[in-house]
Amino acid sequence: MSATKNPVTCVILATSDLHGYIRETDYRTGEERQDGLAKLATLFRKERALEPGLILIDNGDLLQGSPLAAYAAGRLREDEPHPFIPVMNELGYDAIVPGNHEFNYGMPLLRHAMRDSDFRWLSANIADARTGEPAFGKPYIVKWLTGGVKVAILGVTTSHIPNWEHPQHIVGLNFLDAVETVRSWTARIHEEEAPDLLVVSYHGGFERDLALAGESAEERLTAENQAYALCTEIAGIDVLVTGHQHRLIASELNGVTVVQPGCNGQAVGKITVSFVHEEGRYRIAEKRAELLMPDASTLPDERVLQLTEACESETQAWLDQPIGKLEGDMRIASPFSCRAAPHPFIAFIHRVQMEAARADISVAALLSEDTQGFGPVITVRDVLTTFVYPNTLTVLRLTGQAVRDALERSARYFAIGTDGRLTVSRQYLEPKAQHYNYDMWSGIEYELNIAKPVGKRVAKLNRHGAPIAPDEELDVVMNNYRAAGGGDYDMFRNRPVIREVASDMAELAVEFIRKHGTIYPISADNWRIALSESDG
Repeated sequence: MSATKNPVTCVILATSDLHGYIRETDYRTGEERQDGLAKLATLFRKERALEPGLILIDNGDLLQGSPLAAYAAGRLREDEPHPFIPVMNELGYDAIVPGNHEFNYGMPLLRHAMRDSDFRWLSANIADARTGEPAFGKPYIVKWLTGGVKVAILGVTTSHIPNWEHPQHIVGLNFLDAVETVRSWTARIHEEEAPDLLVVSYHGGFERDLALAGESAEERLTAENQAYALCTEIAGIDVLVTGHQHRLIASELNGVTVVQPGCNGQAVGKITVSFVHEEGRYRIAEKRAELLMPDASTLPDERVLQLTEACESETQAWLDQPIGKLEGDMRIASPFSCRAAPHPFIAFIHRVQMEAARADISVAALLSEDTQGFGPVITVRDVLTTFVYPNTLTVLRLTGQAVRDALERSARYFAIGTDGRLTVSRQYLEPKAQHYNYDMWSGIEYELNIAKPVGKRVAKLNRHGAPIAPDEELDVVMNNYRAAGGGDYDMFRNRPVIREVASDMAELAVEFIRKHGTIYPISADNWRIALSESDG
């Protein structure tokens, strides 16, 4: 390629964690959202009009998360493309990095999506277990800009997937450390390609607060997020696209320009890089990151709507199917109140889990902040907005000490505010909200005293009125994410698995409601929160 001495500008647009929110639909209320890929597509087209040669990448977690994604996954035919792929092809994506949720429906669905993609799927650290080579082929692409600027884009995925995903979904894959993999590939790309700009697209987030440089204990232990290390420990990265944490970031760290564009199509990350030609090659003169966000004035892209119209119509009809009735009240006034005291809706989740897994003790979390509970007529929509992840169930054999340790982990969710009232601990809100990592239990009686020091808050732990001994063995049902230790519940790792339930929780809940026909709330008073040293 010949180069000119004219200045050159590179524009990179990046989406991440779309989670199936292609359209601007609020599947819970039916109202229009101010996000979704259809609205972002309108922003893409405006940017392309200004910079036809821009680069468009997605940073993962595309195929799971919305009811549209769940419907598509459950009804995908071999002879048709996954409905999201024609959209990505139409919009001209150059590459996608597989996120952890790409594996939730198993490798056949992911391979199906890859088959019809006009773009590359990139991940350097997801390796074929037999060969050790990247499982999805060459993990980077090279793009030439007008004027001769050479841009390399390397993909990498959080290595923590085996700690969450069902083993059957990732057979034959090894997940290598992201930092060491990027270190190796960065050196290799610079040696073999000599790019003028190296972009790393990493489906993972920051293990440290960028403003305070304070390290998160959870991520330090799990290596789930390693973006801080990528920026500070590896030379040669110019731009880092991040995700997974659903944060909105447009910044710079150690000379690396970084973006993270939220989730569900909240924003698109835009990185603008200006080059000047000096001494026979291009040099980066300036880099700038920003977030472009749609609003009420941003109309969804008509072509994206056309491509998804049939699937959307079928999804809406499916969601509106009544599956049962409710006699009583199982509405959730607020997610916080649902977590602060026993609630009939959580009791319902425990009933579903215990019946499906034939267990007497259950642990569960309120997974979605959008959950409103059930009204008089229960539909598929009500269930799907509650069970937003395709988690299956696992029964673990735990000791009494492991149960106590898990309760202490959950007790860290709470703090006492300056007004003396119960509130959520800052570590569960920053840098990413982690409400889903607070668990509630059924089948045991317990009390958490938030006035006591962290790690010593379990004031009571009984079963059938008698204290649970540290070495007592208990069979407990929970979702597979938690059973693998997800959310820093290390006390669950490598415990004996007594039973597994293959169906996911949404399917089990629908089956439970249809079987019983009419659901009656049950009161649960097996636990309480105390707020003073003398309480209890």
